[in-house]
Amino acid sequence: MLSTHAKTMIAVAAPTAILASTLWSRNRVSAALTPTREIGLVLAISGLLGWAAARFQLNRSFSIRAKATGLVKGGIYSKIRNPVYIFGTIFTTGLVLWAARPIWLLAVFVLVPMQVMRSRNEAQLLEEKFGDAYRAYRTKTWF
Repeated sequence: MLSTHAKTMIAVAAPTAILASTLWSRNRVSAALTPTREIGLVLAISGLLGWAAARFQLNRSFSIRAKATGLVKGGIYSKIRNPVYIFGTIFTTGLVLWAARPIWLLAVFVLVPMQVMRSRNEAQLLEEKFGDAYRAYRTKTWF
């Protein structure tokens, strides 16, 4: 069985590989560097870094399915309740802009409502388990 640290490293390596593959694919590198693609590059890298930081800060509280194993309130989580979702969406949007494939924005329009639903489900579980502590935390943070 893999340790939590090993699982985190694998989880961070996958989107990093996707970013690297997208950025350095033969067709994308030779394409003109437009302002849209530059913005996409900045968003993709920023999103990946934010996502990785948020994922590391979750540590053992991370799970694929919503579980209320702990209330993480430090680091990025002191300002944003769901930074993995926020930065994951920024990363995806950046990749779409970099790839210069506007049709792929449909993926973002599907992703955002899914992330909102997931965050609501998690909020309900956390409120049930941690009660007033979670409600107080929620008043001090965004999304």
